[in-house]
Amino acid sequence: MPELRLVELSASTIVAVNTLTLKPGQEQFVAPVSYSVAAAVLDPATTWQRVILDGDEVVGFVQANFDPDGEDEFRSILWRINVDADDQGRGVGTFAVEALSAEAAKRGFDHVNVIYEPGELGPEAFFRHVGFEPVSETQYGETVGVRKL
Repeated sequence: MPELRLVELSASTIVAVNTLTLKPGQEQFVAPVSYSVAAAVLDPATTWQRVILDGDEVVGFVQANFDPDGEDEFRSILWRINVDADDQGRGVGTFAVEALSAEAAKRGFDHVNVIYEPGELGPEAFFRHVGFEPVSETQYGETVGVRKL
């Protein structure tokens, strides 16, 4: 089992986060991490970003939004999860979703949403594996999933 921990995104980890690799075909489902960093600058009060470390090695990144006054789907939402290609399949993503869920519960939310693009190489199997159930679809054909806490 990896020795995983979360730390806040910082100047010392941002370069490593931006160089996380994906498996072939995954890039069509994930925007660059730098987009997420920019989003946090726009709304730092509600954005929660953490870097996932295994020892001292950056192996992933997770971002959520917690806004009790936001629109229904966006009050408690997993915006992004990136796990380096070499570290996928060993519990890093599950660890991140569990930590994010604990943070959501601590803030008084009873669920976490996720919105993702369906597709053969997309993230649906992972999201279902960690407890998200599809509940609706956006006007753009993306799937909305919910994980009850």
